[in-house]
Amino acid sequence: MVTMQASSPLLSIRALSTYFQVKETVVKAVDDVSLDIYPHEVLALVGETGCGKSVLALSILRLLPKNSQIEGSIRYKGLEILEASEEELRKLRGKEIGMIPQSQATSLNPLLKVGWQVMEVIQLHKKVGKLEAQEKVVNLFTRLLLPDPAKRMNYYPHQLSGGMRQRVLVSMGVACKPKLILVDEPTKGLDAVLRKEVVTMLGEQAAENSSSMLLITHDFSVAAVLADRIAVMYAGEIVEMGSACGILGKPRHPYTQSLLDSLPGRGFKPIPGFSPSLSLLPPGCRFQPRCRVACPNCAALHPEIAETGANHYVRCFYADRS
Repeated sequence: MVTMQASSPLLSIRALSTYFQVKETVVKAVDDVSLDIYPHEVLALVGETGCGKSVLALSILRLLPKNSQIEGSIRYKGLEILEASEEELRKLRGKEIGMIPQSQATSLNPLLKVGWQVMEVIQLHKKVGKLEAQEKVVNLFTRLLLPDPAKRMNYYPHQLSGGMRQRVLVSMGVACKPKLILVDEPTKGLDAVLRKEVVTMLGEQAAENSSSMLLITHDFSVAAVLADRIAVMYAGEIVEMGSACGILGKPRHPYTQSLLDSLPGRGFKPIPGFSPSLSLLPPGCRFQPRCRVACPNCAALHPEIAETGANHYVRCFYADRS
């Protein structure tokens, strides 16, 4: 499931599994995932809520609770993250790999001014004084079109609108010009105008800093604007991965097809049923209980992901059947 590119991957994930022990139950949040992200590339990870997308991002930074178990390999610029020391991780987080978390309502400390929170990220990784850090934050806020940036530095999160808080989170994620940015559901809960602004802002920041991006989203319209490649995730697994044009123009997996068919401009057809519990997965193909073209074979055997075209991978026995 390796996409052939001219350069070496910036981030390489192989056979990654992240499980959680909840009392007597094992929750398989990420199950045997492999993917690469290349320099200057945006890879969108698309799927319904609860499929394991956010856990994958937290696994990359090893920001997992104590009841987690993680196996496989995550290599960033040759460093094996799963074997890295706390000191190595501290230098990595924020400086080399930035993260823009999902919820702008809860990701900021309500007791601290937003300017100080961004300054803290800068001063942790850069040898700069308070005044220089303040200047950098004002410049960041200015570039991200935060109104009256010097004044907003002294605001607390509750004094800002949702769109302004989102800009602050983007500032924190890109403050040290990381080479890889993990962006988790950046448009969730925002209206159409703010969604467009945030998408534009993310694209500009990635281009300005020559950063790669893992874009986690449930929204194909966001992926269509920003992504070079798209990986579709269902019940902890990658079920399809390929170029953005290939996924959007000729999806091969029934789940990808159903997701696209559920969009307002493409029929607005709901996907029947519900996503399975990650602690009680169905036998065989995990999508087969909801699949419109499932056969008895799909419930009996679990499909492996396989290449069906140039750098296009699908986890389905009948990938070429509509």
